[in-house]
Amino acid sequence: MWRCESTRTHTTIAKYAQYQAASFQESLREENEKKALKEPSDTEPASAESAARKRRGPLKHIKFGTNIDVSDERKWKQQLQELSKLPAFARVVSAGNLLSHVGHTILGMNMVQLYMKVPGSRIPGHQEHNNFCAVNINIGPGDCEWFAVPEPYWGVMSNFCEKNNINFLMGSWWPNLEDLYEADVPVYRFIQRPGDLVWLNTGTIHWVQAIGWCNNIAWNVGPLTAHQYKLAVERYEWNKLQSVKSVVPMVHLSWNMARNIKVSDHKLFEMIKYCLLRTLKQCQWVKEALVSAGKETVLRPRSRDEPAHYCTICEVEVFNLLFVRREHLSKKQCAVHCQDCARKGSATLDDFVVLEQYRMEDLMQVYDQFTLAPPLHSSSS
Repeated sequence: MWRCESTRTHTTIAKYAQYQAASFQESLREENEKKALKEPSDTEPASAESAARKRRGPLKHIKFGTNIDVSDERKWKQQLQELSKLPAFARVVSAGNLLSHVGHTILGMNMVQLYMKVPGSRIPGHQEHNNFCAVNINIGPGDCEWFAVPEPYWGVMSNFCEKNNINFLMGSWWPNLEDLYEADVPVYRFIQRPGDLVWLNTGTIHWVQAIGWCNNIAWNVGPLTAHQYKLAVERYEWNKLQSVKSVVPMVHLSWNMARNIKVSDHKLFEMIKYCLLRTLKQCQWVKEALVSAGKETVLRPRSRDEPAHYCTICEVEVFNLLFVRREHLSKKQCAVHCQDCARKGSATLDDFVVLEQYRMEDLMQVYDQFTLAPPLHSSSS
């Protein structure tokens, strides 16, 4: 089976907890009823007819409480404080976590989410947004079964989805293990028991199912490594080609990294510097094109904690130069366009005002001051 179907509804934690408890009680009742009935002994095989009857039974709908925000420190202070006991590499917030330098909340990534499950609840196959790492802790009381495939095989997995008419990035799919074995795709399969922490490495493809009644918490982490940054940027560019929004604004993040972090890894430094240079050149080119068209930019500095901006049409990240329709300018949250979509709507850009969030001199200063730091453990001669 590859296609995995589900429908979305909404509820509260309290209501789902009641459903979870009722599901457990119903399961106990069914077990007791089975014991009370006269069934074949363990040594007597069940007839093919009775097995077929079970298979033909009506499909049962189950509910899976997913993506529950538990980041509110007023409600979850005690629980969130417990997570600070984790080693630095696995914490929700740390200086070495790229997602801590985004500068704003990304729901489900740099904050904690809760998943409430009954047996059979499934998280279909996927990679984390922009190939970031993830931490998942099973609170219990039941177990979860995990399946994982290393990142280098994502192309093979994508091809399988394509053959089954499913979108690898946006579709809902549950791999057929036989297909993977025949294609020599390695699959890690294991049980996550209560208290177990699962670390998902950069770009790992994975799918999960509950085999008991359990609750999990999860969040994403971005190790400060060249490998993590490279794969995040690669998926960022691939998402553009596939018309998929990148949840992590990699350009915005790269500039914040240049401002906040001393980088001693040469490969990571070169990749960040290249990203800065490309976006700096693009900003300069767009500004020159606007000037030649007799169009001026309006300086509107980015406010503290202001989220990164995305084009309201194509959902590509828009950095620094925001194209906004004149009639929307007075609104508190105005719809932002990228230059391409703005020109499609108004070739001469007469209907648009271009807001500039950073002065070019300021960006150039950040670029110049971002230099390769000496290694942390340099030995003196």
